Amino acid sequence: MTTQKAAIHRLRTGVPGLDDVLGGGLPEFSFNVIAGAPGCGKTTLAHQIMFALASHACPAIYFTVLGEPPLKMLRYQQQFNFFDDTKVNACVRFVNLSEEASTGDLSKVLARIASEVEAHGPGLVMVDSFRSVVLAGDGGNSFITLQSFVQQLGMLMTSWQATSFLIGEYFTDTEPNPVFTVADGLIWMRQSVERNSIVRKMEIMKMRGQATLAGLHTFRIDADGLRVFPPPQLTERSEPVTGLDAPSRLSMGVEGLNEMMGGGLPRGYSLLVAGPTGSGKSVLASRFLVEGARNGESGVIAAFEQRPGKSRGRELSELIAAGRIGVIDARAPGLSVDEIATLLIAEVRRLNAVRVVIDSLSGFELALAPTFREDFRESLSRLVSALASTGATVLMTSELEDRYDDLRFSPYGTAFLTDAIIVQRYIEVESRLKRVIAVAKIRDSAHSNELRLFSIDEHGLSIGSMLEGYEGLLGGRPTLRRDT
Repeated sequence: MTTQKAAIHRLRTGVPGLDDVLGGGLPEFSFNVIAGAPGCGKTTLAHQIMFALASHACPAIYFTVLGEPPLKMLRYQQQFNFFDDTKVNACVRFVNLSEEASTGDLSKVLARIASEVEAHGPGLVMVDSFRSVVLAGDGGNSFITLQSFVQQLGMLMTSWQATSFLIGEYFTDTEPNPVFTVADGLIWMRQSVERNSIVRKMEIMKMRGQATLAGLHTFRIDADGLRVFPPPQLTERSEPVTGLDAPSRLSMGVEGLNEMMGGGLPRGYSLLVAGPTGSGKSVLASRFLVEGARNGESGVIAAFEQRPGKSRGRELSELIAAGRIGVIDARAPGLSVDEIATLLIAEVRRLNAVRVVIDSLSGFELALAPTFREDFRESLSRLVSALASTGATVLMTSELEDRYDDLRFSPYGTAFLTDAIIVQRYIEVESRLKRVIAVAKIRDSAHSNELRLFSIDEHGLSIGSMLEGYEGLLGGRPTLRRDT
């Protein structure tokens, strides 16, 4: 005998990224708590969800337990693009409970909430701030205890067939409170402060009936409201990147380099270009994108050092202006790897991009908020895997000190994450500084083992010949080889 499972309808919250973190959306008729310290965005999140879900078929009541009128709160919420004034008093109703709360009698607060809900039959109920109700009940005038109040309110909200939210100010998640036990969902919002950086994070500590993404998820508040950045997930393209007759390797756009790589960079690979400052990493990355555009392939660049404009060449600047190369804005403060990953993958999908450039990993790490730097290696691994799953070919650059007593490819120990490595070095020959390039690795592919001279001019990189007759090139100061 089989038992049919009860179906739970999940509501789309209208908050980008939050539905993914919740495991598909918010369970309808659930009883949820939005908790956190002051200023972390609780009220903004509640309003954003309410305006996304409220309609004539699903009206909302927003109870405020504040000493100030709701009009003051609305004045600030109106600054967000999600605010819809046509819904106010039509399918969104605001009720001020400050008079009942000021008496300290929780039974009066409960009675007012119940009467408003029974009179209007809302599909959404929000009480902001529940902490204010708790403090009001501590005055000793209440005819019911706090625990009884929470239990009664929880039972009422369940019987109303409404999706409900209690918004409360709590400073730690260890504070004992009966509301946390009664609630179906607990969304905890935090502000991480480290040195001169403040980052907002969210944790779904509880959500009955569905699996959620564990961990702390960064979010940002801008003119559109909240946007949550879940960790990058492996994905699949809805359409093939190219036709069946597409070559299996991508041209690098630098004459001679394709031959050194055994015919170009295999499609779908990740490539690390490592070298000291001024060695031409960004120039090579730009040529990679321009060459793709010449072959009808769109691209995306996340630039953390030079801005992706005229400083990277006229051709790339024109392609960006024409919308053929997408640009990820990496100037926002308090960045996380998950935020960059979300923006990159969204842009890859929008353009159906074939080529992706991250320039550079060194600048990327410096752009991160300090709280994320310790986990940079692990986060970068997830980012590379997620980008690879889209089918895009990824080129990353990495800044290296030109140490001649060791040969490294990345200061983060991440070279193993990539499928291919190109290394650039400086050498001194006859009191002149010269550049050499080599292909150190291409998985499952034959490639040249030569150290080749190269130069940079107004046309980009030019690969030259091997430096004949010298040995010890990687030591920085090669010497003439003596014939024996």
